[in-house]
Amino acid sequence: MEKKTIIAGISQGDINGIGYEVILKTLSDPMITDICTPVVYGSPKVAAYHRKALNVANFSFNNIRSAEEAHAKKFNMINCLDDNIRVELGKSTQQGGEAALISLEKAVEDLKNGKIDVLITAPIDKQNVQSENFHFKGHTEYLKSVAGVEEVLMFMIGESMKIGVATDHVPLNKVSGLITLDTLIRKIRLMNQSLILDFGIRKPRIAVLGLNPHAGDNSLLGTEEVKLSVQPFNRLKKKEF
Repeated sequence: MEKKTIIAGISQGDINGIGYEVILKTLSDPMITDICTPVVYGSPKVAAYHRKALNVANFSFNNIRSAEEAHAKKFNMINCLDDNIRVELGKSTQQGGEAALISLEKAVEDLKNGKIDVLITAPIDKQNVQSENFHFKGHTEYLKSVAGVEEVLMFMIGESMKIGVATDHVPLNKVSGLITLDTLIRKIRLMNQSLILDFGIRKPRIAVLGLNPHAGDNSLLGTEEVKLSVQPFNRLKKKEF
């Protein structure tokens, strides 16, 4: 029996930004369809504009009406936009923000209904996407609200290291006030769970980075590390994670 690949929904992001360049260059690798079945929520017109601007040849999308029609060996696209959409590369426009949100909402709807297995989001302009339906600081906060969960964890993923972000999208001058022992423990538990379930790491090793240079150097360069002692972590039992 042929193994079924996961259906990966991809929201187009801001149509004037880098999203389509990343999508097109990624999908240019034919081995992608061995890993997943890509479904881009976007616009054939916008995609064609970017292909021409990037001089990407010998590439085409398989236009479909719904994720159920996705072809396992093709790069699929669901048209979410009106053909009158205007691309203005490098510019932040209201139309660009509206187009990004339409794509994201459609992809999230299909994810919730089980029509796609995972969601990949191309970058948005966090300013022009703001509206009555989107009043979040980024994808992370939006997806947290849609999923109705109390806690989420943003990851930065590399080959040898995975970094979890404790405070998400907040100004730097507010970070220290938001770091508490309870917050760190919640984030560590999520990270431990994800490393086991999502990345197949049987016994994750997790380190908590210092906030200040040299972790404060005994309060010479900041007091947060002293006030928030690492000792409570040492008392946690493995089963608590």
